[in-house]
Amino acid sequence: MTQGPSSKALPAAQRFADKAFSAFEKFLHIEAISGVVLLLAAAAALIWANSSHASSYEHFWHLPLAFSLGDFSLSYSLHFWINDALMTVFFLVVGMEIRREIHEGALSNLKLAALPMVAALGGVMVPAMIYLAFNHADGVRQGWAVPTATDIAFAVGVLALLGRSVPGSVRIFLLALAIIDDIVAVLIIALFYSGGLDPTGFLIAAAGVLLVLGLQWLGIGAAYAYLLPGALLWFGLLKTGAHPTLAGVVLGLMTPVRPVKVIEAPLELAAQAINDFIAREQSTQGHGAELMAPVRQLRHAQRELLPPVMRVQMALHPWVAFLVMPLFALANAGVNLEGVSLEGGSSLMVLTGVATALVLGKPIGAFGFSWLMVRLGWGSLPSGMNWVWMGLIGCLAGIGFTMSIFIANLAFADAELLAAAKLGVLLASVIAGCIGLAFGACLVRRSRANSGGDA
Repeated sequence: MTQGPSSKALPAAQRFADKAFSAFEKFLHIEAISGVVLLLAAAAALIWANSSHASSYEHFWHLPLAFSLGDFSLSYSLHFWINDALMTVFFLVVGMEIRREIHEGALSNLKLAALPMVAALGGVMVPAMIYLAFNHADGVRQGWAVPTATDIAFAVGVLALLGRSVPGSVRIFLLALAIIDDIVAVLIIALFYSGGLDPTGFLIAAAGVLLVLGLQWLGIGAAYAYLLPGALLWFGLLKTGAHPTLAGVVLGLMTPVRPVKVIEAPLELAAQAINDFIAREQSTQGHGAELMAPVRQLRHAQRELLPPVMRVQMALHPWVAFLVMPLFALANAGVNLEGVSLEGGSSLMVLTGVATALVLGKPIGAFGFSWLMVRLGWGSLPSGMNWVWMGLIGCLAGIGFTMSIFIANLAFADAELLAAAKLGVLLASVIAGCIGLAFGACLVRRSRANSGGDA
């Protein structure tokens, strides 16, 4: 078969388009960029909610959106479909990240996971206690879990802004801590923020799980085949009274970490498909439906080169980072400042408790519990890390944002208290992010000055 034209022989417009799409693809996978987009969405929500069109903000997100099939109908607000349905995709990616880390990452054995687990435990317990110290009365203490979560996208994004001088072990430790935080947050949502459970929903959810297991047993690797079982699981959890986004976590944890077993290795299938395509293309001069068979075989081989947990996560990451999370921020970060009373009372205490717990409680808990564990001889810092870098991790752990706002929506029915909690999360996340960025920049400059010595 003749070789295709060189890049220089292509039209200028096509060369430009190829370069643009290549740059755009790289852009979508830069962690710091996704954090910036999330921040811009939150800023846009705040501006909208405090503009002359503030009433349209609440009205828009509470517009009804219905899905009907015959006599069956689901009708909820746009806000519900974002928080309870679209965020399921976010939790699916979280579940797959947890699954990967348990299989081959920082959580794959107890020795690797012990210190991040203890740090995460401290980063949950201390903020919760600080919040309850400010808010122990009825009606406000249910927000104790709001400052316990770390936002992976923001925290890792801020760390990415510091460049390559940050030791790899620091990023891995922060990622492990944030993932364990997410596990704890999921458990908290399931145990403390789910209503009375309806057993009927469990039957529907169980049917979804059984369908997933059946498809996996049959060796079906196409992600689209799991949409119906996933929808059944989501609807079943909705019927039970548990939060339906937990369906994403369940599906993520069930996603296989190894490629589907096939008779021939994917690389061999791909080679056969390419050779078959060349032979058919030469015999048919590029015409005829005969070319579709090797193309389908090549697509199948390409799909099986990576394990499903990695393949699906990579495919969903841009959608979650640049659509799901910004939409969530736009729909939830719009706090009308006129609706938050800071002249004393419950709202001020909720705001103060949330902000203090995130900015101070997270670093104190993560750093303190880690130091105590190492001091007792039950663990040691990873290679390349020292206590100064651990301090940076503690600061970045105070960026709560997505998960904290999500829990705040579950914790507070009162609009004024919810607004105060959200404002506390936003203020704390900005403060923690700025402190982490400034502190990290100092560490990076010191590390470079020492030419690779201890930071």
